[in-house]
Amino acid sequence: MENVILEVKDLTTKYVTRFSEDVYAVDHVSLKTAEGKTLGIAGESGCGKSTLALSLMGYYFAPLHYISGEIRINGRNISSMDPDEIRKTILGTEISYIPQAAMNALNPTQKVIHFIEDVIQAHNPKTSKKEIYELARERFEILGLPADVLQKYPVELSGGMKQRTVIATSVILCPKILIADEPSSALDVTSQKMVIKMLRDLMENGFIKSMIFITHELPLLYNVADDIMVMYAGQIVEQGTAQEVVFDPLHPYSKGLMNSIIVPENGARGVKLSAIPGTPPNLKKPPQGCRFAERCKYVQPTCKTHEIDLQESEDGRAYRCAFSQNYLRKAYKNG
Repeated sequence: MENVILEVKDLTTKYVTRFSEDVYAVDHVSLKTAEGKTLGIAGESGCGKSTLALSLMGYYFAPLHYISGEIRINGRNISSMDPDEIRKTILGTEISYIPQAAMNALNPTQKVIHFIEDVIQAHNPKTSKKEIYELARERFEILGLPADVLQKYPVELSGGMKQRTVIATSVILCPKILIADEPSSALDVTSQKMVIKMLRDLMENGFIKSMIFITHELPLLYNVADDIMVMYAGQIVEQGTAQEVVFDPLHPYSKGLMNSIIVPENGARGVKLSAIPGTPPNLKKPPQGCRFAERCKYVQPTCKTHEIDLQESEDGRAYRCAFSQNYLRKAYKNG
């Protein structure tokens, strides 16, 4: 039986603009991930991925607001917890976050070891600097980072080294869950491979129990994730195993993401590249019916008038489309 570490039920969060307009960036999202598993979340920029990441940590500061739903970490509901309590008892120890542009997360005026001291002493004030250094040195070496990095300023490190340093620091307190928000973006191919290897090593060495990997590159998740959730306009549009979603996507949006990126793996070669027309909808006034309808080549009149709920396919995965699994597969086959 799987040991579920994170379980989210019907989570809804919104931004409130300075004109008092509501923007529901996370709209009734449910997910779960178990020990030893990696959940991949894919979608274009603006689809709600990073907002979901912040919401999962209870990181609600204006203009982001919690509306409804549950977030349970090891069975503990953090949705109604006080922000200060979350910061003291949850962040860093139960769940940790690698933000986008993590290379810029380090203070340029501090050596790396001083940054780590701040993190550890915020949770364990009595830990000595000697103990912190020994822990950090041991952890960095296990993860393939030279110990001398600890005595360097961020400006002395390459982009890939900064990224790996931030990752190592994020898991210094061995959180149960690590949320990695596009950790390989803005890096060259070699650095991307090193970062992904490092994330795998974190799981294998027991420094983290589970991971959520966020990216706009759906094919990348085949080499990283066990399961994949595709987001569009704040909603889940498909959930399944990495194998299913990458090589046999059901939702037209998932299919479009796959067809817009070159994929080297067997089974995905020979697919003609094509862009998804248009842009995601304005969530200040989301469209009636399917939110992907205006960009979908298979759209029918009812798609724009009826609310579309998640349905279960014959093979047990979820997707948000009015059409049946067989209809979509035939449509894709006929172009």
